[in-house]
Amino acid sequence: MPISPNISFVLHDVARPLRKRFEQRSRTSGLTRAQWQVLAYLSLHEGIHQNRLADLIEIVPITLARLLDKMEARGFIERRPNPADRRAWLLYLTPLAHPLLKIMRANGQKTRDEAFDGLSSDAQQQLLQTLSLIKSNLLAACTQPAVDREKIHG
Repeated sequence: MPISPNISFVLHDVARPLRKRFEQRSRTSGLTRAQWQVLAYLSLHEGIHQNRLADLIEIVPITLARLLDKMEARGFIERRPNPADRRAWLLYLTPLAHPLLKIMRANGQKTRDEAFDGLSSDAQQQLLQTLSLIKSNLLAACTQPAVDREKIHG
């Protein structure tokens, strides 16, 4: 019986060239993939606290702070005082970031079009629904302690 591919490996092996292709298209912008990710999340969550954004992106706050420092210096984001907590800052995009978002979204669409070449619209929808369900299942599972279903006998 042939060995079926491990879904974890397949997902990783698909994500890598997907990221690489997006980066190839976006290289002329001068932004890193991490900076693109910050822009994408921030466009959906303007006014978010820096630590919450770090959680969403799944990076440590100090790494995000360095990214934000560079992006603020280039005029793409701004930090505004949090009226509820004067020690905290809230993050916002600047008008300079909005044209970049258009470029990013266009590059993302072109990359998805290449990735989905040969898949019907129904197959694309089914794939996205299946992956969303897998993600939900794993997020729910991660809230519970990991328990081996089978005892290892030695």
